[in-house]
Amino acid sequence: MQPDAAATAHPSLSFYSAATGLYSSLHPPLPLPSDPSLSLVPHLFSHLPLHHHSLLVDAPTAATLSCADFRRLVSSLAAGLRRRLHIARGSLVLLLLPNSLTFPVAFLAVLATGAVATTMNPSSAPAEIAARLRDTAPSLVLASTHNAAKLPPLAAPLVLVPDTFQQQHDDDQFDFFFHALLETDPETPVEMGVGVGQDDAAAVLYSSGTSGRSKGVVVTHRNLIAMVELFVRFEASQYTRPARDNVYLAALPMFHVYGLSLFAVGLLSLGCTVVVMRRFNVDDAVKAIRKYKVTHLPLVPPIMSALLRANPPLELDSLLQVSSGAAPLNHTLIHHFLHAFPHVDFIQLLGNSIYVEWALKSPIYLHAMFAKGYGMTESTAVGTRGFNTCKHKKYASVGLLAPNMHAKIVHLESGSCLPPGSYGELWLHGPAIMKGYLNDDDDAFTRKDGWLRTGDIAYFDSDGHLFIVGRLKDTIKYKGFQIAPADLEAVLIRHPEIVDVAVTSDEDEEAGEIPVAFVVRKSGSTLSCTHVMEYVAKQVASYKRVRKVIFVEAIPKSAAGKVLRRLLKDSLVDASSGRSRL
Repeated sequence: MQPDAAATAHPSLSFYSAATGLYSSLHPPLPLPSDPSLSLVPHLFSHLPLHHHSLLVDAPTAATLSCADFRRLVSSLAAGLRRRLHIARGSLVLLLLPNSLTFPVAFLAVLATGAVATTMNPSSAPAEIAARLRDTAPSLVLASTHNAAKLPPLAAPLVLVPDTFQQQHDDDQFDFFFHALLETDPETPVEMGVGVGQDDAAAVLYSSGTSGRSKGVVVTHRNLIAMVELFVRFEASQYTRPARDNVYLAALPMFHVYGLSLFAVGLLSLGCTVVVMRRFNVDDAVKAIRKYKVTHLPLVPPIMSALLRANPPLELDSLLQVSSGAAPLNHTLIHHFLHAFPHVDFIQLLGNSIYVEWALKSPIYLHAMFAKGYGMTESTAVGTRGFNTCKHKKYASVGLLAPNMHAKIVHLESGSCLPPGSYGELWLHGPAIMKGYLNDDDDAFTRKDGWLRTGDIAYFDSDGHLFIVGRLKDTIKYKGFQIAPADLEAVLIRHPEIVDVAVTSDEDEEAGEIPVAFVVRKSGSTLSCTHVMEYVAKQVASYKRVRKVIFVEAIPKSAAGKVLRRLLKDSLVDASSGRSRL
């Protein structure tokens, strides 16, 4: 994929200022609350519908919470945490919980006390939990009964949290103290979030750590309010269908910014029905979609793969929209999905869409509804949003800047701002940008005068569409030339005998770094390393050529489907020392 060179010929573009180097959103700005003393929960409650339809549904038991139930439970739990456990401003509470009806209630109740909530993958190992406890020093841990045993003894006060609000008297592991907290007289609206305002910390969410160590991202109440308005509610405003008629399946983890922004916060403000899966299983997901007539399914690539592998092929007539986030989709997966579900509006979110352009060049799919977006934990999931239209079908783009957001494209060496059509590092500015990293971890490098250095290499075209080219940390520096791994991956994945690929760098005395391709061949293929290198050499500049090929059974990826490039690099180090890891 090459940038739109013609863009630089435009003397005047409404979204770009040559004088300042700033890119602005083409969407009209949206009004955000101006009251500095406002916090997330009162803002969310101001949107919460008054009708009594099901807001949250437990998929396996069909237990439900209405809007009124939800408001009452958040208020009661906040009061219990404040009055019985003295959780308040200055406290930090760790949520070690799976998806459940209780997760959104617990998360928002913590924020309503004025405390800070931090979330963690409930499947984390004991050593990982111990490290997180050292990092965050929580005043309280809210954990499921399945995770309590993984906590170090006396690490922090612990409250066991059930999956639903139905008290199970025959379960000897059930902690009745949680229900005692819920029996506290509810907080009044005046008490909600007392003592904290928009600029105060609300949550610590951890970045994925796929390129290095995971970091705690501190987001404020202002950031979360912006996320509600600029991501979730703005998205809903683009459709004519009333949002409260939508039924979402929560198959993504709520501890991650993508799942949290949707299922634990944003969608609730719209009055949508959220059907909660405690853990993903393809058979259970299909049953839930059919039973509850699910219309919207946010997922990640591994879940999409599981749905497509179902036998016999699935018929999910109620589905209107499927959105994939957290990691890029390869062309084969998109092709198969659109063939299996031609009636579904498909969205690619929060990732590099480098494979999308090739996947959808078939005339069959040029008329498919295809939307896209970009965001990250550090931007509270806010970044870009866009739809393909009759005028613009830019499948490889991640869309236009979201309302109220600004951007720069910064030269990698000089630091100067670049015009449309030029590659550089993407910097973002706006109300959703994080407060910083916990314990100031790498904060001076990442944030500059309120600007977030995303670490993504990108460019804008002449219509204001953003294209993500690769990661700055992943950039390969060959004899002074910069090579984006995604450029080479986009070439390699087109080979008919290659089913998956990832490119990283290896050290080289003469060149500094060389591109190395990890390739998964189609079953029965006799493709050789030489053939792969020659195939790439015919299609790229000489400095971009792949210099080494390693065949593997699978590309290491996170649960969200992101390539774990650090493991690829580790395997190269191990290979040089005679060890094997992949």
